[in-house]
Amino acid sequence: MKKILLTGFEPFLNFKINPTMEVVEALDGKVIEDYEIFGRIMKVDFNESAKQLKEYIHEVQPDIIISLGLAGGRYKITPERIAINIKDGEPDNNGFAPVDEKIHADGEDAHLSSLPIRRMVESLNKEGFPADISNTAGTYLCNNIMYEGLSYAKQQGDVLAGFIHIPATFELAIQHGKIPGWHMRDLIDGVELCIKETVNFANG
Repeated sequence: MKKILLTGFEPFLNFKINPTMEVVEALDGKVIEDYEIFGRIMKVDFNESAKQLKEYIHEVQPDIIISLGLAGGRYKITPERIAINIKDGEPDNNGFAPVDEKIHADGEDAHLSSLPIRRMVESLNKEGFPADISNTAGTYLCNNIMYEGLSYAKQQGDVLAGFIHIPATFELAIQHGKIPGWHMRDLIDGVELCIKETVNFANG
C-alpha cells in the first residue's frame, strides 16, 4: 500500500476555526485505490512547522504529500502553482514575524507544484465545486510548508508534493463576518476529488 501524507493547520490569527483540521481528520485512514491517507495537523509556527513536517515525513514515508491551508476570503478551492523561498508576514501563533527571510539560505528561489493542479481544477469545476489555480501561496506558513514539502520531494525524485488552499466554512464565515463560506461536506469532497486526481496521475 502506497501512502499519502495529508496535512492541515491549527487555527491562527483571527480565525478561531481552521477547516483544514476537520478535512484532514475526515480523510485520515481513507484508502483511494492503492493509496492510504495519513492525516496530520501542523502548528502555525515558522520555526517548528518545518521540523514537524519532516517528522511526519519520516514517520509516514509518503509517496505523495498534499498540504492544506485556509485562505479566508477566497471563494474557490485553489491548488497552488508555486512556493517561493521567502517567509514574511503576520506573527505566527508564537508571535514570531519574520521579515524577508529565506526559508533555506542556500535553497532555490522557488519550487513548482508537482501535483496535477490543472486536472484538479477541471475536475472540481466539472463536479460543481468552484476552483482555479492560484499563482501565489503568499509568504506565510502555507507557502513555508509548501516549499519544505517540495524541497523534500525534489530530493527524493519520485515523490509528488504540493499545496491546496480552501475557503472558510459557513461557521467561520459567520464568526468572521466578512468572508465567504462553504459547507464543510463540500470542502471534504472537494479535497478528496483532488486526491483522486493525484492518485490517477501518479498511477499513469
